[in-house]
Amino acid sequence: MQEASVLLMLTIFHAMAISTTTSEPVISLPGCPDKCGNVSIPYPFGIGADCSATSLSSYFTITCNDTFQPPRPMVRDLLLEREVIEISLERGEVRVYGPVSYICFSSNTNISENHTTGFTLEGTPFVPSTTRNRFMAIGCHTLGIIGGYMHSNSNLYVAGCYSYCQSINSTSNGAPCTGMGCCETTIIPDLKDFAAILVMNQSAVWDFNPCFYAMLVEAGWYSFRRQDVVGHLRFVNGRADRGVPVIHDWAIRNGSCPEGKKVPKDYACVSSNSNCVKASNSQGYLCKCSEGYEGNLYLPKGCQDIDECKLRKEDPKYKELYPCRHGMCQNIPGAYLCKCRVGKRPDGTNYGCQPVLNHVERAVAGVSVSALVVMALICLLVMKLQRRKYRKEKEEYFKQNGGLRLFDEMRSRQVDTILILTEKEIKKATENYSNDRVLGCGGHGMVYRGTLDGDKEVAIKKSKVIDDDCREEFVNEIIILSQINHRNIVRLLGCCLEVDVPMLVYEFVSNGTLSEFLHGNDHRTPIPLDLRLNIATQSAEALAYIHSSTSRTILHGDVKSLNILLDDEYNAKVADFGASALKSMDRNDFIMFIQGTLGYLDPETFVSHRLTDKSDTYSFRVVLLEIMTRKKALYNDNLNGNKALSHIFPLMFHQKRHCDMLDYDMIDDKVLVVLQKLAELAMHCLNPRGDDRPTMKEVAERLQMLRRLHMQLVSKSIPTRVSCSYEGSSVSIPSDPMKYQSMETAKLVLDADIATTAMPHRGPVTLSYSLRPPTAPARRFLMLHPRAPAVVGDAEKNQMWCSCSREPSSPSPAAKLPVGFHDATATYDYGGAHYQLPITIYNGD
Repeated sequence: MQEASVLLMLTIFHAMAISTTTSEPVISLPGCPDKCGNVSIPYPFGIGADCSATSLSSYFTITCNDTFQPPRPMVRDLLLEREVIEISLERGEVRVYGPVSYICFSSNTNISENHTTGFTLEGTPFVPSTTRNRFMAIGCHTLGIIGGYMHSNSNLYVAGCYSYCQSINSTSNGAPCTGMGCCETTIIPDLKDFAAILVMNQSAVWDFNPCFYAMLVEAGWYSFRRQDVVGHLRFVNGRADRGVPVIHDWAIRNGSCPEGKKVPKDYACVSSNSNCVKASNSQGYLCKCSEGYEGNLYLPKGCQDIDECKLRKEDPKYKELYPCRHGMCQNIPGAYLCKCRVGKRPDGTNYGCQPVLNHVERAVAGVSVSALVVMALICLLVMKLQRRKYRKEKEEYFKQNGGLRLFDEMRSRQVDTILILTEKEIKKATENYSNDRVLGCGGHGMVYRGTLDGDKEVAIKKSKVIDDDCREEFVNEIIILSQINHRNIVRLLGCCLEVDVPMLVYEFVSNGTLSEFLHGNDHRTPIPLDLRLNIATQSAEALAYIHSSTSRTILHGDVKSLNILLDDEYNAKVADFGASALKSMDRNDFIMFIQGTLGYLDPETFVSHRLTDKSDTYSFRVVLLEIMTRKKALYNDNLNGNKALSHIFPLMFHQKRHCDMLDYDMIDDKVLVVLQKLAELAMHCLNPRGDDRPTMKEVAERLQMLRRLHMQLVSKSIPTRVSCSYEGSSVSIPSDPMKYQSMETAKLVLDADIATTAMPHRGPVTLSYSLRPPTAPARRFLMLHPRAPAVVGDAEKNQMWCSCSREPSSPSPAAKLPVGFHDATATYDYGGAHYQLPITIYNGD
């Protein structure tokens, strides 16, 4: 039996998996008829054994009798088949035609018909419903008795009722069966086997009431009629020709609800959204679809959602069953929602809506809404005027900042390298000036990292102030700066002129600033001297380029390590060119300018409020000291508080203790001469008088020579001699001749490093030289000056390049030098002592 049950359930699941979904709910097994005649046959009932749940009970098998038209479904009990009127899964009921017991008399004592019958339901899933059925007796002077046995304990059960009527006229049609012509009584639960029996006193009534009837019948089906008691078998042959309707409760009698236990294999409730309930009449259980679902819960996925809203539309009767008064019905799985329209609110029942406001409140609300509409219109008008004002303001800013002139200049000069961006594009690129986009800030403004269309990374500088007198000049500066294409200069890509202070857009350099590289969190990471020289040289070449190689001189005005950027290969790129065009030099703004350049500011600029090319030279000297010492322009030595590098280093240099300040990581015997010359170059740029400082071009040339010298010293290990105080002691190293190559062949370069311990800073010094081998006719002349250990001269132009604070003394006699390298000896006297130094002279022509 269990194997048959498992096989049946597998068949059910397989059939459901391959069945096609239809709009009608499925009530029977696939391939099985779901009707016999006009009666629906839902599973577990089925027409034939293959279509019914025989594993649960063989009595679920229905026989379809097609000898009738339409065919009639028949269900059997232990003895007889009964015609099925209706099967209900939801209520667990089956309605059948039941038998009628009767007895008829042809005379006062002669019985002409006698038929006693009942139900035999032992072993079937059926039990007569105690609530839906009544036992009735029809006739005058009649006692109807129902007798049988209970299933649970097999006890005998007897009940009955008595009907009395003196004559037919004492009865009335349609009267309830309360004892006048007919009577009725209830039955007990769990009644399996019973019969209806009649006991009567026919002698007084047989002449008008020859037949008497007893039956179990559906409650409410029968009401008394006179014609049922007069005549021979009129009731049986008339209203009850097929029997009387009886309702049986049915259930799965061979099991019970799991209630937390393991579900048995033959468990009947296989549908989702279903529940098991205990049978109310006798033992067993039934399956019920969850609330809001309907269908055949004995089939997989048989319980389907009830679309209450659809039913409400199709049949008005469902509007009472599923109320939604003055609302909008919305179906959800297992239920429905009654949503209120605008202006209504729930009425507290969850199934209806009512107006939010009463008449007075609606009137007040109408006035309020009207006022709000008027205010909204006013606000829209104000916003429109504000946008128009804002648009005009941007146009005015664009004109004030020279936008129209910029267009004209770009057209006349045929310049197409300048991007002119709108404020909207700038805000989009910087995410509305997000703090997460800030690259740096200072006294002049903020620098943001931006992303233009096409994922191009840029740096956007938003300045704080601009001098109105500089606005016209600013346009020229923008055009010139945009055309600068130098590998060591951060290129200006464009600008935004729609704002009060124009914003500049530069190329984005990814590796941070020189200041971060020297003084950042990883400032103890060693930096090779060649990399430092390369950064210094590239920075100097960039400044020299804008000072002398463009169509007009451009001043930087804010040279500092923060404005020197490094790319991924640590190549220097000088940034923030042209900033001087945006700087107002009145008193207040100049104080802000000083705050941003403190430690780098040229003393002359501080006094005159004017920027010159020598101002950039002075500031670059501080950057050079930062590169050599890895100390900030303003640093704390942990002993005496804050100190200025531009002030402390010259003091140490004069005391011959400057080596104490150099970065220890780059100190090497092989490169001490380079470090000494770097220090001298920095001191050369230190002169308080701008006219006595070298140009950036000269500084760049000097750095180039030092780079080559460093490469020669490192690669060839050439011994040198310098005098340098380091850690309080004086060190003297032998020096061999040094060879340099001029950056310009029109110049003769002599670069002899005279020992600093013997070289004075003031006072006359007499220098002479001797040459080996003999001289040849010369085109260039060498001129030496007491204060310049490295002197370049051009006799044809009678010029001399040196750094001095007073008129130079007369040069020594000219020397005639052929092209090439020449060994020589530089001789000078000082303080009664005589000094000589071997040197090499190179004529590059």
